Amino acid sequence: MPRQEVSAWRPPVAGVVEVFHAHFTEHAYPMHVHDAWTLLIVDDGAVRYDLARHERATPGDTVSLLPPEVPHNGSPATPHGFRKRVLYLDMSQLDKSFINPAVDSPDLADRVLRRRVGQLHTALAGRGDEFEAESRLALIGERLREHLRPGSAVAGPRPDRGVAHDLRDLLDERLREAVTLAEAARLFHVHPTHLVRAFSAAFGIAPHQYVTSRRVDLARRLLLDGQPPGEAAAAAGFYDQSHLTRHFKRIVGITPGRYARTGAAG
Repeated sequence: MPRQEVSAWRPPVAGVVEVFHAHFTEHAYPMHVHDAWTLLIVDDGAVRYDLARHERATPGDTVSLLPPEVPHNGSPATPHGFRKRVLYLDMSQLDKSFINPAVDSPDLADRVLRRRVGQLHTALAGRGDEFEAESRLALIGERLREHLRPGSAVAGPRPDRGVAHDLRDLLDERLREAVTLAEAARLFHVHPTHLVRAFSAAFGIAPHQYVTSRRVDLARRLLLDGQPPGEAAAAAGFYDQSHLTRHFKRIVGITPGRYARTGAAG
């Protein structure tokens, strides 16, 4: 029987219009257009599509970037269909000057880019991970511009220790609050991508990883002081207890509840 599994949502991350995950065995898209960029990865199977009167396909380990305002269709290229993940990005990520280069080369064989797109999908699926998503989106946008206009990406000045330390001070000061990458970039008068690269170069860790690890560290102290996991999550700046649990288990190796019990037993 034909299979159709779809999930879609609009994340609270500037630049991302929609996240769309789908598994189709027989569904074929008619010719249509979008007003946003379509950033597509296929996890299983393959998609055959027409773009600007040229037949295309999504070979393995590639990222496909379909430009806005250009008609395209889509259908399964394998007997068992395809499973895909799509990000629809607005013009703040890529302006109209990139449309023609994307028409000429929509399928990008770039393992680093594909891995980053997958990581962004994971971040967008987790509530409370907006800062991580913003950081990953900034690096993806830069890499897409490099593909479409080799050597033309504007990364701003070279990473410097000054702005990296300024950002760390801001993150420390507002550890329990939400700080957006765009807000920090405006405050320090630099491009968001430059901010991520400067911080990573100076400290060997991405800004969102730094914030998460600091919050987990704070939650550990609160748990050992006897606070319940739900209260510790809120006090440490996590969206909710499940948000804390996901990151806590990844970093510490056990759940917050179990960690708290070991402290009580000790």
